[in-house]
Amino acid sequence: QQNDFRNYDQDAVNVTISQMKLMKEDCLREEMTEVMSLLDEKTKRSLTLAQEKGAGTWLSVPPIKSLGYTLNKREFRDSLCLRYDWKIPSIPSHCHCGKKNDINHALSCKKGPYVCFRHNKICDLEAEFMREVCTDVKIEPELIPLTNIQLSGNDSKKARTDVSGIGVWAPFERSFIDVRIIHLNCESYINKDKSKVYESHENQKKNAYNERILNVEKGTFTPVVMSTTGGCAVEADKFHKRLAVLIAEKRHENYADVLNYIRTRLRFCLLKSTLIALRGIRGRQKRDDTTPL
Repeated sequence: QQNDFRNYDQDAVNVTISQMKLMKEDCLREEMTEVMSLLDEKTKRSLTLAQEKGAGTWLSVPPIKSLGYTLNKREFRDSLCLRYDWKIPSIPSHCHCGKKNDINHALSCKKGPYVCFRHNKICDLEAEFMREVCTDVKIEPELIPLTNIQLSGNDSKKARTDVSGIGVWAPFERSFIDVRIIHLNCESYINKDKSKVYESHENQKKNAYNERILNVEKGTFTPVVMSTTGGCAVEADKFHKRLAVLIAEKRHENYADVLNYIRTRLRFCLLKSTLIALRGIRGRQKRDDTTPL
């Protein structure tokens, strides 16, 4: 509160601010450790997944309708239940497939179009990002047929990846991506480390397409593996960071802001497609005879 600024030291102020931030982070980390020690394994895993990069962006952005950053009251409450793996009220007790219905079953059940719907929406969004900085972006591009070439992986004549475009990693090189959305709280993954699960799915995609794309297409392949909770695997994170660099250079914007924009768009796309799957109708529906045609 002094009027004389001759003794003002900006470097000392910056050091003090950094020290205070570190002290705050340490206090919050200790508090988090204490809380986690009191929780059961199921809730603890949900909180761990909620801490992934981009998983909580839907809670901190303004509700911009043009970008799809809006949720109604039911969607917001369902989203909180998804975040902490709480029971969601007013959903059927049993799925149309005959199994007991809950969050984990609804997000894994193949009955109905919701698994494909979630996958396709992410593919469309990835293509939208790529069109801004890439050339000749295609959805479900057909790979060059194999002739007298023995390669491991997918050797089908009509093999396809999800999206491709020229200019991601090099100016004249075509880059292919293949998307997979997994649910880390399902029964088969509940006792496995999430990083190992991500790595396993990345390797499955690479084993299917990597050798063929490198040797025949002379391009690059990136598996984009994401979870329903908003997290993503290492390769997907690198791919989105590369897109953020290219978009930031084109728009003359800050890299961190563009990366946050990409993560937020992806998170809302995952969240809304997941919410639709929770309360979506599965199986054949009976027509009400009283309803006019």
